[in-house]
This record gives sequence, C-alpha cells and structure tokens, in this order.
Amino acid sequence: APAPPPARHLFSDPAEVEALRRNLLAWYDRCKRDLPWRALAATEPDADRRGYAVWVSEIMLQQTQVATVIDYYARWMQKWPTLQALAQASLEEVNELWAGLGYYSRGKRLQEAARKVVSELAGRIPRTAEDLQKLLPGVGRYTAGAIASISYGQATGVVDGNVIRVLCRLRCVGADSSSPGVIDWLWDMANVLVDRSRPGDFNQALMELGATVCVPKSPLCGECPVKQHCQAWRRKLFGKAPPVPDVEDCGLGDCPLCPPATEPWDSSLGVTNFPRKAAKKPPRAMRTATCVLERRGCHRAPEYLIVQRSSSGLLAGLWEFPSVPLAQDLQEEKEKEELADHLQAWTGRPVAAKALQFIGEVIHIFSHIHQTYVVYSLHLDGDVTLDPALSPSRWVTEDEFHASAVSTAMKKV
Repeated sequence: APAPPPARHLFSDPAEVEALRRNLLAWYDRCKRDLPWRALAATEPDADRRGYAVWVSEIMLQQTQVATVIDYYARWMQKWPTLQALAQASLEEVNELWAGLGYYSRGKRLQEAARKVVSELAGRIPRTAEDLQKLLPGVGRYTAGAIASISYGQATGVVDGNVIRVLCRLRCVGADSSSPGVIDWLWDMANVLVDRSRPGDFNQALMELGATVCVPKSPLCGECPVKQHCQAWRRKLFGKAPPVPDVEDCGLGDCPLCPPATEPWDSSLGVTNFPRKAAKKPPRAMRTATCVLERRGCHRAPEYLIVQRSSSGLLAGLWEFPSVPLAQDLQEEKEKEELADHLQAWTGRPVAAKALQFIGEVIHIFSHIHQTYVVYSLHLDGDVTLDPALSPSRWVTEDEFHASAVSTAMKKV
C-alpha cells in the first residue's frame, strides 16, 4: 500500500481551517465578480429554477472562459428560462445557440438531462451531489458538487482546475496533479475545507481565488487573503523556514504528494512550482478538404450548400460545407480528385477536379486536434437536386449560414 502523505500536506488543524474559511469568505464578499449566474442563484427563491440556473452556467464554464460565457448564458436563459422550456427545444435550436462555445456535446447532454428530469424525475432536479452525478447525463463529480453546494446548500467540496492550483500551492503538492491518486487527495482536502454554513459561497470563493489571484503565471500573492496558510508562499519567502519542513524532507521519497526527486524546487519559479502536471501529448494533425458550393438562388442571391455532420463524434450534429478527410502529404491534384469524388454524391453529377478553385488553408485548433481545412470553391450553374437519402443538407444564404448551427471553424472557412 502507498505511504499516506504527511500531515503537512493536509489540513489537520481545525483552528487553521476555520481561519482560512473566515479569511477567504470575507475576501469573497468584498471582491467577488458580478456574474449573472451568481445573481440568479442568490435571488431565485424556487429551488429548481435556482438549480437550473447554476447547472447551465457550470456546463458552459467547462473549458470556456467566463468572458465568453456571459453573453451565451444571457441568450440561453432568455430563450429557455426554465428546465421545462429547454426540454421542449430541439437539438437543432440548442446547437444553433451553442455554436462558437466549443465542446458541443455539452449542450446536447444538458438538453438530454433536462428531458430526463421532466420525464422521469417529475421536473425536480436531484438535491445531492451523489444523486446529481448518478442520475443526470453529462453531470460529473465537479458539476454535481457545484450545483449541490451553490443551489441546495450541501456541504460538499468541489475540485476544478482553479481549485487544483490553489490547493497544490497551499500544501506544496508537487506530484502530478492530473493523476487519479492526487486528484482523490485534493477532493479529500476540498471536503475538509468547505464551510458548513456557506458551502456554495466558499466553493465559489475558492474558484474565484484561483481565477483572479492565484493564477497560473504571475500570481498576485500580495493580494491573497489566505497567503498565511500557503506553504508555497512561505517557501518562496523563507526557503527552509521552521516549523515548515522542506519539500524534500517529507520522507524517504515515497510521499505520494511530493514532487519527484528528479524535479526539485526551482527557486526562480516561486509558488508557480505548483501544480505540476504530466507533459501533454501534442495534438494530432488532421487535414480535411472542404468545398464552398455556390449557386444563384431564386432572387439571384448566392446560396451555399451545407450538410449535417453525424450525430456522434467531433462537432456532432453541426452543419458544415461538404468535406472529406485527407491523408497527410497528398499532392494538391490528388486532394482535388478526392474532393471531387465526394462532391459528386451531393450534386448528382460528375464534378471535374480541375473545376475546383483552391482558395487557401484554414487552421483551427481543437483541444486534441490540429486541424487544417484545405478550402476550395465551386460555382454551380442550373438547378441541383439534393438526394434525400444522404445526410440532411440544405442551401442557405450567407445570413442563414451564420444563423445556423455551424462551428467556429466553418465560419473561418
């Protein structure tokens, strides 16, 4: 069995825990950002509406910055102010509103969960983190803890990227912070720390601290309300400062939370020695040929063909210009031939590769994919009958294109 971490990595002194809670909440009350979902959570008397408001915000905030989410959140809550309204919406409507937020499966799962609450749970959102995670698709451990603590007052901790950073610095946790064992220890710490009388505010305060003060680079340690509890800060100031032992003095190299012996403390980094993560795998490179097919509509205005992607996988259910994946290092003529063969299915007529006009390349970075779109255009004369047996497709004007559920990558194209 692995050796348990020494007490210095944990929060074992009740007096220190209470002081940390008090200082952090006082700072939060003074300095918290005015965000729309916080206002709704604080003023909405109906428990299910409150839970829904927090739920939507937490799903949107996954992998997306606050500044980007604010406008999307306002439009979402205006269009679907209740969980029942969302349950009645179509996936197409959800995708259209979500377009540009990225990670599109989030919106799909949110709607699936809303429908489940209405059809199977009598419209009542589960009240505990355990039930939220067990019963609702797309709700993981963090989201469940956030909804349960903020909306329903359950004294349960939360661990997201901001909390990981704060806790790792507070307790000099230098092991790989993305490893399952370290994550479990951080959840234990979060559950010890959470304030029992104001769990939602405390969790938001911890996340706010990581988002605005204890940031990844150039943290504002002088403004930190809990720096006196931060072992990384003490280490930066004093080095080996009794009674706080040095990181390397944690044992005989078997501490599960210490930095590996091959990566000792770097004094030039200060508190940003923590957290430490395993090196990310580089995103895989992909190339896709895509064609903007244009025709003249009934009023002679240009129209463009868009087709719907599969209901699963990357960008599921979104609309795009006809596209085909390419092998790496294909010559341009071979790329055009493959795209022309693909387009023939949509146009119902042979497409000459030489008719395709090369426009340029568009690069779009997904979290795990470095995607290059090789963009061509083709103007079609005469009417084109689309085969209903193929994936859904339609002709749209430029305005209709931008109002459709299309990805940011396709807007770049």
